[in-house]
Amino acid sequence: MKQLELNKIQLEYRDFIINKKHPCVMAKTVFAMNKYHLNIYDDISSDKVIMPILLDIKNYLDKYDDKSKEFESLIICFKNSKFKSDLEFENALWNFLQKLHDHDHTAWDSNVSQDPNNPNFSFSLKGKAFYIVGMHPGSSRLARKAPYCTIVFNLHSQFEKLRQMGIYKNIKKRIRKRDMALQGSINPVLADYGSDTEAKQYSGRAVEKEWTCPFSAKN
Repeated sequence: MKQLELNKIQLEYRDFIINKKHPCVMAKTVFAMNKYHLNIYDDISSDKVIMPILLDIKNYLDKYDDKSKEFESLIICFKNSKFKSDLEFENALWNFLQKLHDHDHTAWDSNVSQDPNNPNFSFSLKGKAFYIVGMHPGSSRLARKAPYCTIVFNLHSQFEKLRQMGIYKNIKKRIRKRDMALQGSINPVLADYGSDTEAKQYSGRAVEKEWTCPFSAKN
């Protein structure tokens, strides 16, 4: 990718998070402190991106300092992927995650469940649990209306550190207050970890009560 195109895409993300009224204060901090890792690909549905992205995740984990109290994110951008609806994006997201899992030969993080219907579920890759945030330009949620199809990988352990530091509830309250101000409502599928499966939150779509996650973990 040409450097000019890379710089342009990066500036668009920074504008979306920093300059716009994005509700996630953690995302704003990550971008303000340059604690994000942005990798750019063409198409989320391509099989060719799976192994390179698994390598991106491995490299990210190898360099991550487990003792750090700073929040970091790995951001994967698919610059050419477009969707007509939240449901179409959701299907593409879970197909992508399924392929990552199928090609990942590392054991599931033992700290979380691999059953997507379990309240203690979190998505595991390269042996570490991640909270996944899916975004795309056509999202019905303004906070998920990123300039490109985007999958954000946030380490589950980072949220646990926030809880240990005693600041998680305050951050959650601030984010939901800002989301309410931005859109007039908070996403109805949001729930605290352990009270309902976080799989419902990954795509940003307000999934139905009878929704079941299409992901299937290997035995």
